[in-house]
Amino acid sequence: MPKIVRALLSVSDKTGLVPFAKTLAQAGVELISTGGTAKALKAEGLSVIELGDYTGFPEMLDGRVKTLHPKVHGGLLHLRDNPEHVATAQKHGIPPIDLVVVNLYPFEQTVAKPGVSLHDAIENIDIGGPSMLRSAAKNHEFVTVVVDPADYARVADQVASQGGTTLELRRELATKVYARTATYDAAIARHLTGAFGLGKADATPAAPSTLEIRVPLAQPLRYGENPHQKAALYGPFQDYFQQLHGKELSYNNILDLTAAAALIGEFDGEEPPTLAILKHTNPCGVGQGTTLRSAWDKAFATDRQAPFGGIIAVNRPLDLACAEAIAEIFSEVIIAPGFTPEALALLQQKKNLRLLKVLRNPATASPVDVRSVGAESYLWQERDLRRTAESDLRQVTRRAPTAHELRAMQFGWRVVKHLKSNAIVYVGADPADGLGRTLGVGAGQMSRVDSSRIAVWKAGEAGLSLKGSVVCSDAFFPFADGLIAAAEAGATAAIQPGGSVRDAEVIAAADERGVAMMFTGHRHFRH
Repeated sequence: MPKIVRALLSVSDKTGLVPFAKTLAQAGVELISTGGTAKALKAEGLSVIELGDYTGFPEMLDGRVKTLHPKVHGGLLHLRDNPEHVATAQKHGIPPIDLVVVNLYPFEQTVAKPGVSLHDAIENIDIGGPSMLRSAAKNHEFVTVVVDPADYARVADQVASQGGTTLELRRELATKVYARTATYDAAIARHLTGAFGLGKADATPAAPSTLEIRVPLAQPLRYGENPHQKAALYGPFQDYFQQLHGKELSYNNILDLTAAAALIGEFDGEEPPTLAILKHTNPCGVGQGTTLRSAWDKAFATDRQAPFGGIIAVNRPLDLACAEAIAEIFSEVIIAPGFTPEALALLQQKKNLRLLKVLRNPATASPVDVRSVGAESYLWQERDLRRTAESDLRQVTRRAPTAHELRAMQFGWRVVKHLKSNAIVYVGADPADGLGRTLGVGAGQMSRVDSSRIAVWKAGEAGLSLKGSVVCSDAFFPFADGLIAAAEAGATAAIQPGGSVRDAEVIAAADERGVAMMFTGHRHFRH
């Protein structure tokens, strides 16, 4: 086991650094350090050699050049069992460096800040850090390299008890280095591609020639969709959601709550209070009101059975009145941009309820979706972030929709987008306040007519009338039967993409029944 005599420490994240360095010093390890790291260690009374004193060459160019020196990389890379390497190192006065502790400039955190400038992004690209890490990792037979503060304890324990580290640990740490530097470089490439406007045509992301998927482990999960499946969460999930209460999130919770966040994100900005209830990533009720409580009443009225054990999402801080209504049933997760102190205190009494504050809308975090399809293959696509304005709608029937129907269309079109295809939603604009609500929901069926039948049945079960409702279809009606069934159920208006070879038949069926229909020109399949 190679003894660790000399260590080089240069870190941006100083979490756990001082206790670790003290353990090294107590084991007789000579400490070399740079800039802020050296200052932090000296402030704790540790004896540290400044890197400029060690190399005999000062830091320069605002710190851009400090570790790029033969005495650093020669000390890391020379093979201790190669007589020629050892002789060359001794000839040039290059002592071995046995341990490198480096974490990188916070590039990912920097570019995650709203409005970050290109200058700030580039200045947070680390050059010397990755170089030292890669040199040390390449020579892991003799050199220990630490890139993650979470590994300090294991290294400290071995150094304190044995004077060095095992080959098994050094191999593990070296592998971790290459994973980290690959992730780091991929983040830089992604950001600069966007910042420079490269790889885009008409603002559409271009499919990469090589798909890089490297994100750090966020946390292991108890199990996957089912208890016999192992699972884990990767990526900066905590940058988007802050858990305020409840048990650890499950695999299914995370699927559901991210779907809920994407749906409620459709109703941001100046939208009225909106509440959505989801089950298995599908909305089973969505309502708008003058208050969140009235929005809850509308959403819950759509389906009073499915919400049990569901996910609830709201588009503004959850208040006590709404929290009291929600508390009457069992829910798995509530997500909101915030909670009033009174609402939080009430809901925290439920130990099995998870409460999450939405910090950022995850649907807009990346312009692309990537999905594993087995066979060691992946699908890549542009994310469906399209929003339809009133000016995008095209009237195709003789009768134009009323203002009441038009408001319902605009509401329902945003909801149906988040249902599994084939998707049908019956919606209405409440006469009392003019705000949207779901009346019947059908999703994920092999036939669009079946989805419509389910939505009609659901409305009947809930005691909701579809008379005067608007039917929303995520894709075109392939035959007139779907539109006819909706009209017979009470719908007086319809919104759909259009584009079927039988559009003329569907339009004729609508005209015969006095149904106003608008085409959007684009569909929202969700598989």
